[in-house]
Amino acid sequence: MSPLTAAADFIGAVPKRTQELFPGVIVAVLVAMTAQFLAEHYEAPAMLMALLLGIAVAFLGDEGKTVPGIGFAARSILRIGIAFLGVRISFDLMAGLGLPVVLLVISGVLATIGFGLLVARFFGHGWRFAFLTAGSVAICGASAAMAISAILPKDDKSEQRLIFTVLGVTVLSTVAMIAYPILVTRLGLDETAGGIFLGATIHDVAQVVGAGFSISEYAGDTATLVKLMRVSMLAPIVLIAALIIRSYADAPDDGKRPPLLPMFVIGFLALAGLNSLGLIPTVIADFMSQASKWLLLIAISAVGMKTNLKRVLAVGGPAIALLVIETFFIAGLILAGLYYLA
Repeated sequence: MSPLTAAADFIGAVPKRTQELFPGVIVAVLVAMTAQFLAEHYEAPAMLMALLLGIAVAFLGDEGKTVPGIGFAARSILRIGIAFLGVRISFDLMAGLGLPVVLLVISGVLATIGFGLLVARFFGHGWRFAFLTAGSVAICGASAAMAISAILPKDDKSEQRLIFTVLGVTVLSTVAMIAYPILVTRLGLDETAGGIFLGATIHDVAQVVGAGFSISEYAGDTATLVKLMRVSMLAPIVLIAALIIRSYADAPDDGKRPPLLPMFVIGFLALAGLNSLGLIPTVIADFMSQASKWLLLIAISAVGMKTNLKRVLAVGGPAIALLVIETFFIAGLILAGLYYLA
């Protein structure tokens, strides 16, 4: 087949593919818009609202014309949204925190992942669930859960693990947004130390911002910057994990191994590098940052619509305990580090 013929076939298939995907994608978009509306008017986490609303209409992901589009949103739109997160990263700003703080945050992320992999067996879970939960707690909550899930070998419990983790870290992050500022005050931490603690321990970006600015503007800025440092670790950790999984893990049930270098990781790193070099205009960076938020919201809505809630709830108490213990671990580790640095 000549290149021209192949190109003509591809172009000819686009309208048909678009028509096939449109119903499911537009439903996911509508669920995401509703979730954002509820989040803004009732001060609830948008990700959690999208997930719960998606679960409420999960029948749309089981059969009918919406199934292909919902699947596309849960996979492809998810990856684009994660790649776009790269525009939030600026390595120059992070260097301004100072080497001790940078090392503390990096150590907290790596230690939490290692801790999760170590203790998961005592809760009856394997390395896949351990890496998924610990990575979500250590890096950036729901976004990390979706990125890590994308590189894990698939089996019949993959979506069940993902939904549980997204739901769990979002709830815990919301609790931390309320409880941690009180803890910062009780412990007598100043604005800088309090901002570092909040940014290094709360799972999701939105909750970090909410907790930080509830203390002061300076604490909010510091917390956001520290949180973005954790977000910047998403790509290298996913990349290294993908290489290890590809080399040493057992083949997945469908026989397909994760790609050697996922495209969304390449996109994330490329955008982070360009933004750090100042090559992305502020207007475009702001647009892509907002686009990332909406793409991830659409994706998590679609993931919710693909969810069997009974199977998610069947994960059980040990899984909840694992997630909570990982959350306590990173909080305790960062607090100990702050007192040591002080």
